[in-house]
Amino acid sequence: MEETKMERKWWHDKIFYQIYPKSFYDSNGDGIGDLQGIIQKLDYLKELGVDVLWLSPIYKSPLADQGYDISDYYAIDPRFGTMEDMDELITETKKRGMYLLMDLVVNHCSDEHPWFEAAKKDPDGPYGKFFYLADQKDGRPCNWRSCFGGSVWEPLPGTDKQYLHIFHKKQPDLNWENPQVRQEIYKNINWWLDKGLGGFRIDAIINIKKPLPFCDYTPDRDDGLCSVGEMLKHARGIGEFLEEMKRETFAKYDAFTVGEVFNMKDDELRDFIGPDGHFSSMFDFNETIFGESPNGWYDIKKITGEDYKNCCFEAQERTEGIGFLSNIIENHDEPRGVSRYLPEGEHSPRAKKMLGGLNFLLKGLPFIYQGQEIGMENTFFSSIGEVDDISTLDQYQVALDAGLSPEEALKAVSAYSRDNARTPVQWDDSPQAGFTTGTPWLNVNPNYRRINVAAQEKDEDSVLSFYKKLIALRKHPDYKDTLVYGRLVPYHREQKHLMAYYRKDEKHTLLVMGNYQNEPLDVTLEKEPGTILLNNCDGLAADGRTLHLEPYQFLVMTV
Repeated sequence: MEETKMERKWWHDKIFYQIYPKSFYDSNGDGIGDLQGIIQKLDYLKELGVDVLWLSPIYKSPLADQGYDISDYYAIDPRFGTMEDMDELITETKKRGMYLLMDLVVNHCSDEHPWFEAAKKDPDGPYGKFFYLADQKDGRPCNWRSCFGGSVWEPLPGTDKQYLHIFHKKQPDLNWENPQVRQEIYKNINWWLDKGLGGFRIDAIINIKKPLPFCDYTPDRDDGLCSVGEMLKHARGIGEFLEEMKRETFAKYDAFTVGEVFNMKDDELRDFIGPDGHFSSMFDFNETIFGESPNGWYDIKKITGEDYKNCCFEAQERTEGIGFLSNIIENHDEPRGVSRYLPEGEHSPRAKKMLGGLNFLLKGLPFIYQGQEIGMENTFFSSIGEVDDISTLDQYQVALDAGLSPEEALKAVSAYSRDNARTPVQWDDSPQAGFTTGTPWLNVNPNYRRINVAAQEKDEDSVLSFYKKLIALRKHPDYKDTLVYGRLVPYHREQKHLMAYYRKDEKHTLLVMGNYQNEPLDVTLEKEPGTILLNNCDGLAADGRTLHLEPYQFLVMTV
């Protein structure tokens, strides 16, 4: 079937924007971003060209893992506002023709959730079966290492039991094998969809299926433990859970869903994002996991432009003819994309535009993370005491244990810290970057006087203005179908420092290219260059079919 003939969905041509509420905009001066702050910035997002907003968790939570530890799925955490504020946000997004997604966190809950509190009181009762419990006297059922370090097993306070937590110890895993757990989850999903949500981003969903009975795997560090990633290789049957969830919830509302899916098996791809897949889409994490090491962050291999190109194209090839990826260069769990995927020190506006353009026009759904549209960069940590992120603190200790000095360990983990993406959005050059009138919960990046929304809104050549042009091009009536549904074909893949690809359908062939280096580059085309639709430089030098690209020049042209 021609891809241009595939069944059209309401979300195919949309522009997505992730908001990390705690760091987006503070309306009341308490140093924490909130729902009213988001409402106040909706017109900014509409003008940018955004159609769909995804909110990281705003549910009631102790914030042990910044809201991904939920203590009440039916309540808004008072730090973010009230349910009335949430209702207003839903109404105001709809007024602007926009959709709202929430984060669905159902692999685990908080240890302060009433279910877990009940399990502590009566571990052998019905709520004990909502979690994975085991007798302490029998030792640990398996040697898995949690994502934040240490064993996945933790003593259940006041009992002779222990419970499983793949993430933080304050995030006990829910037992999806229990039908009662699943029904409670579906009930909550439908409750939110009835409120008017457009759908969900689905957190850590691949982890809900555990290989049972629990068993040890070969240790991958001196601590005798093994990464939980190994567990995922052995798990079977997750599709039954995901199909049931879709049938009981999302399908009834034509809701959009995007899965946070790691370690998925290749033969399951069509099941996940095919025409009848479990989800509407899933994130492309191919480049984000590049260079990972079982030793920890200090041993990650630095990604190059060639690596980035190959990661993107490999993901595109895997999904060709199957479904839509959601494309990112950063999110709340990753460092800033321009600091990660551009060479160190190469953070010019032109280079940022090139990276943004190459990612944005890949086949799939373009996701922008807050601040990406102005080219926000990694922050600077002078000491580990400035770090909030629990995974960074764990990896710092891992680096120290491996023999790195405190200075070396801090440098190693700073490059990949989640705090890089969680520093407040830089709205202007006033104190605290215009994010708050109080003291921000996390230090503002010191470069806010140079990089901020207010300055870039007035500058036609800014990164922000370029993103508006990118969005306008993807929505252009002449080229929208090509950029949404057209095939992606790599171009001159073998040429170093060049990332280029065609977007093709029956009407148009567009050539997207970027010179991924701080040196000029010659590119020879198969035919005379056509009309330039987008260019991050003032012009284009050419001799017939040979283009002379400037450093980090990005182009979109007709062919």
